[in-house]
Amino acid sequence: MPKVLLLAVLTVFTVNSFAQTDTSINDLSRMLDTGKSNPANDYVLGAFKSTRLINGHTVENLGAGTLDFRISHRFGQLNQGAQNFFGLDDATTKLGFDYGITDWLMVGVGRSTLNKEYDGFAKVRLLRQKTHAMPVTLSYVGAISLQDMPIPQLPQGEKYYFSDRLYYVNQLLVARKFNDWLSLQIMPTIVHYNLVDSASDKNNILSVGVGGRIKVSHRIAITGEYYYVIPGTELHGQYYNSLSVGIDIETGGHVFQLFFTNAPGITERTFIAQTTDSWAKGQIHFGFNISRVFTIVQPKGFENSRNKIW
Repeated sequence: MPKVLLLAVLTVFTVNSFAQTDTSINDLSRMLDTGKSNPANDYVLGAFKSTRLINGHTVENLGAGTLDFRISHRFGQLNQGAQNFFGLDDATTKLGFDYGITDWLMVGVGRSTLNKEYDGFAKVRLLRQKTHAMPVTLSYVGAISLQDMPIPQLPQGEKYYFSDRLYYVNQLLVARKFNDWLSLQIMPTIVHYNLVDSASDKNNILSVGVGGRIKVSHRIAITGEYYYVIPGTELHGQYYNSLSVGIDIETGGHVFQLFFTNAPGITERTFIAQTTDSWAKGQIHFGFNISRVFTIVQPKGFENSRNKIW
């Protein structure tokens, strides 16, 4: 796995020479449709620096024709000590590709090593914050995932169907940029399991997430998110609410997100409903996300750009 991760990272930086060469088009703010308020339409832009806060989504969308290659990594528990290199010997990895179809619709696919899980999503921006008219931005995220683990041992006579491997997520994102340095977001979420471990478990896990971003400088921000599972809907077992804190560092077309979390999983199914570790017990994981965006379809107004990768 370390060799695969190293190869992926090297690939990201190698293709940099073939990607955005025009500094105006290489600016991440253009690709994510972020920045200051637009006087022409009164939109409030740039609530967050990336389409992800830490584990979960933000209300930000990729611009039309923009591809985002994402590498997500969660190491083992820090309290495992020097014998396990403070968790660095263990890791969960996810590779993903997101694409902006329009300025209000983006889709993505990914694959996580935890439970050998494949996932796909669509994010639709329904409302957009305006300076004088609309107080918030509202988006909807619909996702599906498939775990590809071996078929478990079942009692005689019972069958294991393909649909038993599927999970679904429905989520609303409500965010407000209060000023140039503070943005907050709330994320009511339903995670649906087609198959649960016991008859006493619910198929629908309800949760409410809260998150925010505090801008420290033009390229650095502090982030945090917390997902609270509604009592009575949680799965039976020793599971905890997911809490993560981190820092965003933007460098041109890259966003580096470094953080600490108690959630080893990366998909909504795992970090919302099946977080097995606890901050109180010192079961904390260091992790990072790397995002590299590319222009696939030439945006209007840049016909004479030096960039030839459309």
